[in-house]
Amino acid sequence: MKVVIQRVSEAQVKVNGKIVGKISSGLLLLIGIDEEDEKTDADWLVQKILNLRIFGDDDGKLNQSLIDTSGEILCISQFTLIADYKKGNRPSFIKAARPEKAIPLFEYFKTEISKSTLKTESGIFGADMKVSLCNDGPVTIVMDSKTKL
Repeated sequence: MKVVIQRVSEAQVKVNGKIVGKISSGLLLLIGIDEEDEKTDADWLVQKILNLRIFGDDDGKLNQSLIDTSGEILCISQFTLIADYKKGNRPSFIKAARPEKAIPLFEYFKTEISKSTLKTESGIFGADMKVSLCNDGPVTIVMDSKTKL
C-alpha cells in the first residue's frame, strides 16, 4: 500500500457536487492499494500514520502525532498511486488491486484507523471525487508498506 500523507488545516471531498467527507486540522490520506497488499500492510501503515510526529509542539518542533493533537482524518482511495510509469508516457495501473480486493482492504484500513477514536471521514471508493485541501506547512510524506522491513 502507498499512502500520501498531507497535513492540512482543512480538507473536503465532493461527489456529484455534494460534500461526502470534511475535516478540519489533521491528515488527508491518499491511499493506493497494490494487488499484493494484505491486511498486515494496512495495520503497519495505520500505526505509523497515527504515531507519526509531524505536528508542532509548543516550541514549534515537529514532536506531536495526530493522536497527541486530536486531529482529524480524511481517507481517499487513489489507485493512480500504483502507477507504473517506467515505459512510455502513458502510465499503467495493472498492478493496482481490482475492486473486489481493494474495496475490502480500503474499508479495513478505514476501520482500523477509526479505532483511534479520532474523527475519520472518507470519499467514495471508485467515484469521481473532487478533493480540496489547505496544506498546513506544507507537510507531505509518502509511505509505502513495502519499505517496512
